[in-house]
Amino acid sequence: ADMKYNMVDLVGQYNRIKPEVDEAVLKIMSEASFINGPSVRSLQANLESYLGVKHVIPCANGTDALQVALMALNLKPGDEVITTSFTFIATAEVIALLNLTPVLVDVEADTFNINPKAVEAAITDKTKAIIPVHLFGQCSDMHAINEIAEKNNLYVIEDTAQAIGADFKCPESGEIKKAGTIGHIGCTSFFPSKNLGAYGDGGAIFTNDDELAEKMRVVVNHGMKIRYYHDEVGINSRLDSIQAAILDIKLRYLDEYGKARQEAANFYNRAFSNCTKITTPKISDFTTHVFHQYTLVLNDIDREGLMKHLAEKGIASAIYYPVPLHLQKAYLDPRYNEGDFPVTEMLSKLVMSLPIHTELTPEIQKEITEAVLEFVEK
Repeated sequence: ADMKYNMVDLVGQYNRIKPEVDEAVLKIMSEASFINGPSVRSLQANLESYLGVKHVIPCANGTDALQVALMALNLKPGDEVITTSFTFIATAEVIALLNLTPVLVDVEADTFNINPKAVEAAITDKTKAIIPVHLFGQCSDMHAINEIAEKNNLYVIEDTAQAIGADFKCPESGEIKKAGTIGHIGCTSFFPSKNLGAYGDGGAIFTNDDELAEKMRVVVNHGMKIRYYHDEVGINSRLDSIQAAILDIKLRYLDEYGKARQEAANFYNRAFSNCTKITTPKISDFTTHVFHQYTLVLNDIDREGLMKHLAEKGIASAIYYPVPLHLQKAYLDPRYNEGDFPVTEMLSKLVMSLPIHTELTPEIQKEITEAVLEFVEK
């Protein structure tokens, strides 16, 4: 539907960087360096230094990033991978595609992120990896997850598609690490609506482990180290040069974009602070939040009615995620029944996300928050 205010405003964002983007794209057209061109290597190097990570491996999309990460671990069919039931389908999809067994666990009610105690309780002798999802823009409790992983000799793959740019503070050392660089491997998506979004599909994998990096570089390129010599079964997953050039420009603005989102979130938080029926997002004390989504928990509010009320005023809203993974048709599993993940199931019935992006002004937000409160308080 044509809304006055959408969940994202990519046109407004593009207009501010248009000269740089247009020049970069036309340069690639004139050089015809479409695949693995200089812009891909430049983005790779700039991302490595931004994230403070040894290896960035660009790939075609965020789902491939997760798949390649899992392929690099040499897992066997039936090996179990623990992840959250409150996430986008890609996380479970790649586990299933590789004939591994997704083991779903519940989340924490206040942060929406995977619950470390639930992770620990789900470990069996078949468990090989944990995929925490840094949902909506803040890090999961990576300290607890890494401790569990070390104790049980498991890999940790961070799905950081929604949290690129967020900072994680290691509780003991006080060291700051970027989301996606805390486990063994980090995966991200550059889908256009993401905080660091391309103008098409794209993704990347991060690691500090030289051996895993080497393996993943081979996997994304048809299993070739040397052209036409295939040592591994691989896939074809490349970030194209035009997308890399655009991302390279946007990376320079990523922290600025993050600040704009945080300011927008603060505006929302203040506007809803006196409304008992609305719970604003809680931020854990060990992480910053880059607000890929701004998600409210609605207590005793007719969610559909509110969304309709907003739509009538031209204001978009969305539900992430209306159906938990364990209740999705493709992933129905006799092990999981309705009621098994009470927090996830509660959230899928009560959450609602409001527009949050880099082009929001206080005027727009005033209009949005007043429209919400008008419905909630009537």
